[in-house]
Amino acid sequence: MFTFGFMKTKLLFFFWTTLAACGYAQNAKLEIKPLTKDFYIFTTYQRFGQTLFPSNGMYVVSNEGVIMIDAPWDTTQFQPLLDSIAARHHQKVVLAIATHSHEDRSAGLEFLKAQGAKTFTSCRTDSLSRARHEKRAEFVFSQDTSFRVGNHVFETYFAGEGHTSDNIVVWFGKEKILYGGCLIKSTEATNLGNLADANVKAWPQTISNLQKRYRKPKYIVTGHQDWRSTKSLEHTRRLLEQKSKSHAHQ
Repeated sequence: MFTFGFMKTKLLFFFWTTLAACGYAQNAKLEIKPLTKDFYIFTTYQRFGQTLFPSNGMYVVSNEGVIMIDAPWDTTQFQPLLDSIAARHHQKVVLAIATHSHEDRSAGLEFLKAQGAKTFTSCRTDSLSRARHEKRAEFVFSQDTSFRVGNHVFETYFAGEGHTSDNIVVWFGKEKILYGGCLIKSTEATNLGNLADANVKAWPQTISNLQKRYRKPKYIVTGHQDWRSTKSLEHTRRLLEQKSKSHAHQ
């Protein structure tokens, strides 16, 4: 059982799932590392030239099923990830959210729906995905929304445009975990990455909005590269300042 609320409105879903017998699956293309109790970061890769570039997602084990935030970038790892979750936790993914419309976040939506998960994105993301003929979620939310799945509660938050016009973050308040996706750059990052759909001018204010709303998170999960530092918000701001200065000198 899980619930999600639009401000004061709360909708309740009752559904049943059956657990398939799955074998343990783990390989060099898929890494799963524990974050804290019930929380795990999974990493897959895509090749850019001679470099394998990592992409992170997160899953959370509740007593009523698994929550997945974003999906593997490498589509060949969709099933191995579910197999690994089943083998480790004897659970299925019951709810999945993509944090924006790019394929490193949303490519797994239709696959996960086919496996029985309730899939969600924001209306902004759904509009972009529809226009671009990309994978779409079964359900959408039009504003910041709270969810409960078993013993875990979390919220989505649109702080403003940045990496994309639709990027949202996910906040687990009890654990103080901020899942930032591609809006927040890893401290390993030396630049802002893919800016094809970015709003660089709005991005600094968006980071400020996050810092004001979520003070002193214990963990900040970035969409790419190393996710273990809690200084990634400040690092993102520095990268934006460097970008602004470079434009000013051009």
